[in-house]
Amino acid sequence: MAWFRVVQGVARHGVRRRGLAQAYQDVTRHRPIPPSACGFHSTALRPKAAPVPRPVPLSRLTDSFLDGTSSMYLEELQRAWEDDPSSVDESWDYFFRNFVGQAATSPGISGQTIQESMRLLLLVRAYQVNGHMKARLDPLGLEVREVPHDLDPAFYGFTEADLDREFFIGVWRMSGFLSENRPVQTLRSILNRLERAYCGSVGYEYMHIADREQCNWLRDKIETVNPRGYSKERQKVILDRLIWSTLFESFLATKWVTAKRFGLEGGETLIPGMKEMFDRAADLGVENIVVGMPHRGRLNVLGNVFRKPLRHIFSEFSGGGLKAVDEDGLYSGTGDVKYHLGTSYDRPTRGGKRIHLSLVANPSHLEAVDPVVMGKTRAKQYYSNDLDRTKNLAVLIHGDGSFAGQGVVYETLHLSALPNYSIGGTIHIVVNNQVAFTTDPKAGRSSQYCTDVAKALNAPIFHVNGDDMEAVVHVFELAAEWRQKFHTDVVVDIVCYRRFGHNEMDEPSFTQPKMYQVIRNHPSALQMYESGLLELGHITKEDIDSIHNKVSSILNEEFNNSKDNIPNRRDWLSAYWAGFKSPEQISRIRNTGVKPEILKRVGEAITTFPPNFKPHKVIKRVFDERAQMIRTGEGVDWAVAEALAFATLLVEGNHVRLSGQDVERGTFSHRHAVVHDQETGEIHCPLDHIIINQNEEMFTVSNSSLSEFGVLGFELGYSMENPNSLVLWEAQFGDFANGAQVIFDQFLSSGESKWLRQTGLVVLLPHGYDGQGPEHSSARLERYLQMSDDNPFVIPEMDPTLRKQIQESNWQIVNVTTPANYFHVLRRQIHRKFRKPLIVMAPKNLLRHPKCKSNLSEFDDVQGHPGFDKQGTRFKRLIKDQSDHSDLEDGIRRLVLCSGKVYYDLDEERQAVDAKDVAICRVEQLCPFPYDLVQRELKRYPNAEVVWCQEEPMNMGAYSYISPRLATAMRGSGRGGTEDIKYIGRPPSASTATGFLKVHQQEQKELIQRAIRNNGD
Repeated sequence: MAWFRVVQGVARHGVRRRGLAQAYQDVTRHRPIPPSACGFHSTALRPKAAPVPRPVPLSRLTDSFLDGTSSMYLEELQRAWEDDPSSVDESWDYFFRNFVGQAATSPGISGQTIQESMRLLLLVRAYQVNGHMKARLDPLGLEVREVPHDLDPAFYGFTEADLDREFFIGVWRMSGFLSENRPVQTLRSILNRLERAYCGSVGYEYMHIADREQCNWLRDKIETVNPRGYSKERQKVILDRLIWSTLFESFLATKWVTAKRFGLEGGETLIPGMKEMFDRAADLGVENIVVGMPHRGRLNVLGNVFRKPLRHIFSEFSGGGLKAVDEDGLYSGTGDVKYHLGTSYDRPTRGGKRIHLSLVANPSHLEAVDPVVMGKTRAKQYYSNDLDRTKNLAVLIHGDGSFAGQGVVYETLHLSALPNYSIGGTIHIVVNNQVAFTTDPKAGRSSQYCTDVAKALNAPIFHVNGDDMEAVVHVFELAAEWRQKFHTDVVVDIVCYRRFGHNEMDEPSFTQPKMYQVIRNHPSALQMYESGLLELGHITKEDIDSIHNKVSSILNEEFNNSKDNIPNRRDWLSAYWAGFKSPEQISRIRNTGVKPEILKRVGEAITTFPPNFKPHKVIKRVFDERAQMIRTGEGVDWAVAEALAFATLLVEGNHVRLSGQDVERGTFSHRHAVVHDQETGEIHCPLDHIIINQNEEMFTVSNSSLSEFGVLGFELGYSMENPNSLVLWEAQFGDFANGAQVIFDQFLSSGESKWLRQTGLVVLLPHGYDGQGPEHSSARLERYLQMSDDNPFVIPEMDPTLRKQIQESNWQIVNVTTPANYFHVLRRQIHRKFRKPLIVMAPKNLLRHPKCKSNLSEFDDVQGHPGFDKQGTRFKRLIKDQSDHSDLEDGIRRLVLCSGKVYYDLDEERQAVDAKDVAICRVEQLCPFPYDLVQRELKRYPNAEVVWCQEEPMNMGAYSYISPRLATAMRGSGRGGTEDIKYIGRPPSASTATGFLKVHQQEQKELIQRAIRNNGD
C-alpha cells in the first residue's frame, strides 16, 4: 500500500478535485453528471457519442493538477530525497528509489518525470474508485451516466501519442496488477487491463472501505488477468440452470395467462447465480442458509432453488392445496397467496455436500422480512454453537426501489456489527429492475445507486449486468467468498429489467414507453448465453435442444400430476418443534410454580456480587433489599419476580433472551440486569451465573440500537427457530412500539394463521396513566385487542380438560397487576406444548408501588400456599376481589371490573370511603377473554351493578374489546347485555392523554371517585 500512501500524501497537500476539474475546464467543456441522474434511467436513450476531450499540456497540468503549493511541495520533497533519502517518509523513499533505478536501466523512460508517474498512479486509482461509472451495466443500453473525467487519460496530460510509451509504475506492496513484477508498462497495456477489470459487465465499489486487507483482497480478485474462466462442463451446468429458470416462467405464462405470479422474466440469471453461490458457500463451510425475498421471482426460487415440488406450485395456481388429507392435528390456517409462502429443503450441492435452505414467509410489505431473517439466522448460530458464524448464512433479496426507499433496510444493516445481533455478514442481492413499480430512479432516490445505503457499513458492492450470465455467477461466488472470509455484509446489484411490468396484468408502457419499446425487441439472457456458447464451440445445438426437451417434459409431467395433487401433510414445524401441538390439538395446562428450595437458590444467585466488585452505592442498596426479599419471602417486587422467572427457566435448560432500548438497566431504572463496577468499569450480569459452566449466551440481555421495527423483527425471527426459549422485546415506552406496526400487523398477529408458523415471543409495552403526557402514557392497548381474533359473541369450551381457547386465538394480551402473576405468565410461555405471542402491558409506577408486592410463597408449588388454588400454582387470568367474600354476596352494590394499575387507585379510594359494598375484580388476561371466571364473579354478586373502569379514553384502552365479550358473559348468566354495562373512564379523545399534570390528576381523581362512590352517576 506504499503507493496508496504516496497518493494520499499528495492529496493531503493540495490535490483537490476542484483543481482537477478546473484544469480540465481550461481545455474542454465540462460535462457534469446531472443532479437528477440517479443510476439508470428508463425513459431516456443513450446519447449517440460523447465528445472526445482534448489533452492537457503537461506544463499546464502540472500546476493545475497539484496546484502551486503541492507542486512546490513535490519538488522540494524530491530535492530533499536527493540530498538525504532518510529525510523523507519511507513510502516516498521507496518510490523515488525505484523510479531512479528503473530510469537508469530503461532508456525508454529516461525522459519521464516523476510527476508523470504520479499522474499515472492516480489514473489507476481513479479506475479503482470510479471505474464502475464506465462499466456496461444496463442490459437495455438506456443508461445516461456521464463518464467521470478522472477516467480520461487526457485529464492527466496523456495524449494518443503516449499510448505505446513505456511508463514506470513500480512494484508495490499490495494486491492487484501493480504488485506484479512489471514495473515498466506501456500506457495502452495499463489502460486495457484497467478497462477489463473495472469497466466490463461488472462495476465494483469497494474503495470506500477503510480496511486495507479487505481492499487488497478484492483488488487481487478483480485485477487478475482472467478472473472467470469456466470450463465447458461448468458452462453446461450454468446453462442447464438458466434454461430451468427461463422455461419455468414461460411455462407458467402459457398455462395461466391471466394469473398474477410476479415472474422473473428479465432477471432469470438470478436463479443460476443463487445456485452457484450456494454451492460455493457450501464448499466454504456453510451448512444452513436462511433466505428472505419479496414476491418477484419467488415462485421460481421456490421451484428451482428450494425444490418445492412443481406439482404443488401448479396445484396452487389451479386453486388446489386448500385442504390436506385428514391427519391428526391438521393445521390449516387461513393461508396466503402463493408468492408469499416459505419452505425449507436439504439441497445437494455441486461439490457433493448438502445444505439446508430455509425461505422465510413474508408479506407484501417490502423489506419487512429482512430483520426476521437476521434474527432466525442468529438463533441458528446459537443452537448450532456456530461461534465463528461461518455455518449459518443469511441471504436477503431486495428490489431496487425498496432497498433505497424502505427505512427498515438501514435499521437491519445497522444491526450487522452489534455484539448481540451480528450474524457474521449478510449477502444482499438486489434484483434491480431499473424502475420501482412505475417510479423512475430519479423520483425514487437521491443517490446515484439504489445500493448506496450499504456504503455506511463499508460493504463492498458488485453491480453486474443481468444479461451476462457468467458475470452474474462470478459476483455471486465472489460475494460468498467475501462473507466467509471477512464475516461482513456484501451487496450484489443485478441490473436487469421486468419484461412484463410490475405484474403480468400490468401495462408498463403507460409510464415507461421508451424502456418497453426496447424490451419488446430485447433477447433474453438465455438466448444470448446460448448464442455465445455456440459461437465459442463449447456446446452444440443438439445439446441445447436436449436440455430444453428434458425441462419441458418434466414441467408438463408435473402439471399433469398437479391436477390430482393433495398434500399429505403440512410441514409446519422444524425438528426443534417436534411434538408441539397445533390449534386443533389439546395441550394440557401445566402448573408454573417452582420448588421453594430452587427459588431460594436462584434468588441468592441473582442478588450476589463477585468478590471485590464495587457497584454504585444505590444499586448496592437495591440488591441488598432484593436479598432481604428472598430471605424473608416477603415484599417481592416486579424486578425480582422477573429475574426469578428468567433464572428458573435457565435452571430448567431454557434459553432466555431479552432485548430492546435500555433493557439492561431498564427504562425506569428498575431491572439492573447488568451492573457496572464504579472503579474498573467491568460489568456483572447475575443471570449469567445461575448454573455451573453456563453458556455465556444462554441468558442474553442486550441494549439495542434505537430501532423498533428492525429490532422487534429480529427478535421475532429469533423466537421462531426453537420453542425452548423465552425471547422478549421491551419497548422503551409502549407508545413507541407503533414504529414497528408492520411487524405486529403482518407477522406477529397473523403469521400463524397465514403461514402456520408459531412463535412464543413476549412483547413488553410499558403502559399506564401517571401524568407523563400523550407520548408516555399509552401502549395503545386497543390496537392489539382490535387485532385479536376471538369471537365476541360465542363462549368457547372453558372446561380445563378440554379448553383450547388460547390455542385457537392468534395471541394473548395481559395487563398484570402483581409480581407473582408476572412470574407465572412468563413461565407459562414455556410450560405448554404450543407457542403464542404474548403482549404485556408492562407497568411503570407499579415497579415501586408499595402495595404491588408478592410473597415468595405465591411463586412456589407447595399446596396450601397463597398462590395455590384448585388447579395448582399458575397464572391467574382474573384476580377476584381481595375482601373476604363468600361464593354468594347479595349485599354488593357494584362490581367494578378493571385491568392494570388503575386497580390500586380504585382500592385506595374504596378504603378511604369505606365502600364495603363495592367489589373490584382484576381482568389480568384480556385476550382471550376469561368467560368462565367473569361468569363466576357475576354469580358471586347477583345484585351488583356491572362497571367497566379504565384510565384510558373511551375510544382507547380495553373498553371496545371488553364490552361485547362482557355482554356475552352476562347474557350467558342471565344478567342482561351491553346496555347493562356501565362505562367509567375518560371521555373519547384524539390524543391519548393530557399534557398537563394537574389536569391529569383531576381527571384521574374524578373517574376513581365515580367508580367507587354511590353518587348517582
